[in-house]
Amino acid sequence: MLNILQLTTIDTDFWSRLDNLLMWDTTSNDGVVQVVREILQNVRRNGDTALLDYTNEFDRRQLQNPHEFIISSERLQQASISSDQKFALERAAERINNYHQHQMQQSWQYFEPDDTLLGQQITPLDKVGLYVPGGKASYPSSVLMNAIPAKVAGVQEIIMVVPAPDNILNDLILTAAAIAGVDKIFTIGGAQAIAALAYGTKTIPKVDKIVGPGNAYVATAKSMVFGMVGIDMIAGPSEILVICDGNTNPDWIAMDLFSQAEHDEDARAILISPDANFLQEVQNSMNTLLPQMSRAEIIKTSLTEHGVFIQVKDIAEAIEITNFIAPEHLELSIENPQEQVAKIRHAGAIFMGRYTAEALGDYCAGPNHVLPTSRTARFSSPLGVYDFQKRSSLIMSSKQGASKLGQTASILAHGEGLTAHARSAEYRI
Repeated sequence: MLNILQLTTIDTDFWSRLDNLLMWDTTSNDGVVQVVREILQNVRRNGDTALLDYTNEFDRRQLQNPHEFIISSERLQQASISSDQKFALERAAERINNYHQHQMQQSWQYFEPDDTLLGQQITPLDKVGLYVPGGKASYPSSVLMNAIPAKVAGVQEIIMVVPAPDNILNDLILTAAAIAGVDKIFTIGGAQAIAALAYGTKTIPKVDKIVGPGNAYVATAKSMVFGMVGIDMIAGPSEILVICDGNTNPDWIAMDLFSQAEHDEDARAILISPDANFLQEVQNSMNTLLPQMSRAEIIKTSLTEHGVFIQVKDIAEAIEITNFIAPEHLELSIENPQEQVAKIRHAGAIFMGRYTAEALGDYCAGPNHVLPTSRTARFSSPLGVYDFQKRSSLIMSSKQGASKLGQTASILAHGEGLTAHARSAEYRI
């Protein structure tokens, strides 16, 4: 039997209890930080030699030469998956590509009356590194979600790193990389792979930005190399919040909550409804369905330690709470969700209607599944084409414009005590 925390907004301590429930320590423990710091320093100093040592130690391999990291085009062609799996990957890739084409930003410029030109130039990143978990955690969908928007943006080269513990490499990962247009693949993982992408070695190219999920060591390494390279985000545990008016099949809602809880024990699943009887129906469905799940123990731990059912007075109050939580995934399993969606200010992805399972977004709906977690949807957005593009400001003063702007700049520069700034502008008056 599942024992899920039950809250109601009429409780005097509701908001404080909810706030405590949402707390998630995104910082790494001192032991992880120290290990990662040593790995980064070693790879930066010793390059491929350090990579070989770490890969052989952590992934239980016996590589002699860094060129053995490289996945050849022949190996990609030998990847063996079923025809159904290949069709699903290709269909998902097509939809992801189509969606992200709509995100393309264009350069723009305009002229002022005195012929001064102002504008913005959009350019793609040159090289991007994509980290892909290996071993037990093999997610070809993440390959598509990270690589395709980079390709759409016009990134010149995508470098993928994926560990191959015990020399095992998932063919779904390789096929997804081929479909997404990944340029180079290296079988390295962990903090050492992040270091290689950030600093470069003789074998591994240095990149401009690193994206993709990983464990605590990978996340810590990404945070430490940020500034030398860009990163996508430091992701926390997966989250789902479902608002339901009580008129959706409770089995559907139970399984939607399971779909995120099965990621890992730290995942968070929240159900909000004004209908107390419906909350109990979902609880009953969970107890019936849980034994059928392949990851039942993980689901049980996740829901027991981090899950919560919240009874509200109405949908308006549910939306107020949702904006406070700022969930990674939000399901609006209600009548006329389009009438309510504009009231949602903070959510990574919003799934509208009773038929829109969050799992569709994980794989093939089209929008990116790399989403802000741990309440960061208050200030950040899903991964997209814009994460692989840069903006440069364009300024070209005419002779007349330089004279007018120079006077303004001169006054402000003198006010700041920057004489050379003022004189530079004054020369052109």
